[in-house]
Amino acid sequence: MSDLTPESKQPPVSPWAVFTRRDFLLLWSSNVTVTVSTLLFTLVSSQWLYDTTRSAAQLGLLGAVQLVQLPVALYGGMLADRFDRKKLMTLTQLANVALFVILTLLAAGHNLRPWNIFVASGIAGMFGMLGASASPGLLPRVTHRDLLTHAVTTLNVSGQVLAVLSPILFWQVYVHLGVTAAFGVTAGICLCGAFLPLLISAPGKPEAAAHQSVWKSLKQGASFVSRHQLLPGLYLLDVGVTIVSFYRQLFPMFARQLFGLGAAGTGLLNTANAVGGIIGAFAVFFTARFGKKGLLSLIGTLIYAIFLIAFGFNKSFPLGLVIVGVLGMTDTLSMTMRSTILQLTTPDHLLGRASSIGSFVAMGANNLGQIEVGMLSTAIGAGPTMVIGGVLSVVFVLTVWRFVPGIRNYRYNSLR
Repeated sequence: MSDLTPESKQPPVSPWAVFTRRDFLLLWSSNVTVTVSTLLFTLVSSQWLYDTTRSAAQLGLLGAVQLVQLPVALYGGMLADRFDRKKLMTLTQLANVALFVILTLLAAGHNLRPWNIFVASGIAGMFGMLGASASPGLLPRVTHRDLLTHAVTTLNVSGQVLAVLSPILFWQVYVHLGVTAAFGVTAGICLCGAFLPLLISAPGKPEAAAHQSVWKSLKQGASFVSRHQLLPGLYLLDVGVTIVSFYRQLFPMFARQLFGLGAAGTGLLNTANAVGGIIGAFAVFFTARFGKKGLLSLIGTLIYAIFLIAFGFNKSFPLGLVIVGVLGMTDTLSMTMRSTILQLTTPDHLLGRASSIGSFVAMGANNLGQIEVGMLSTAIGAGPTMVIGGVLSVVFVLTVWRFVPGIRNYRYNSLR
């Protein structure tokens, strides 16, 4: 597996050719509603919690709640390899619609409490994880293999565009209409896309459904990932850096501590991060023929670490937006690469479990990082926390660069 696919001499295919396929358009539309509703829920919950408690530690503890959910991600991957993936997506979205409606009613009755946010975050995360592996499992069925790299990148670009628009929507609704309207809009958007997966004509059931026990099923998926030539090293790199530097769900704290801003600052920081993510996702199209993808990942992560240090020292809000944009760009480059390699190199009957293991690793690192950054920021401040995280990240990237040569030497050639 030194080269995933041979170099093609055919002319490049348009990145947007995937939208000519009806099934991909339906899957993409479903992902849009899930992404927007998830982002809105996270933004509204985090901002309301911080406005109510003024506690960075409380924001950090949200990561602890989400950390408890992680085993559900693995179980969700197993479900995606056993049951109809389209129905799984619909049922989990409908469950979250009901949860968002409950939060809307609590807020409308002035009965919303911080503990409600913790409970809701835990439940919403579990339903989200149960359905998260179903979408990657459907992707190879709704587009041609030659377009798969473009399909993955297009979904990532779309996600980053939505990450720009969602904070703006949050900002306007939360500031001008309040928390009740914000949760209500979240519920409505989630409901709009709940039934779209059922309209996909491609089959939703796995080609070879796993019938072994839960433990054996999970073990089989873990064994595949552990023997993969590149994924373990990339996951190690991501985990080591993220645990000491995770920042996205702590933007309310950074907006307040570093720049003296409230919900408007939170929205703009999220938007800047997402704009950087869009640039990073588009960059994937232009690096399709760059063979040393592992080296590209290392360089991108090193730049990310350096800009973490800059973010910690910076006191200017406009410059802070630029720095956060660079962080989003370099993070997206690495994420898109991992997703594409996983799609191209995983058999259909293992795709759900392999995807869920990737989600388990990434979310575990995010949640541990949220706890660590939140708690350390409470003790020493947000700026010094980012500086320390950036320095540790630089050291970790250089260590992996030196002692895990498989990443820097790995070559991956796109089909197009």
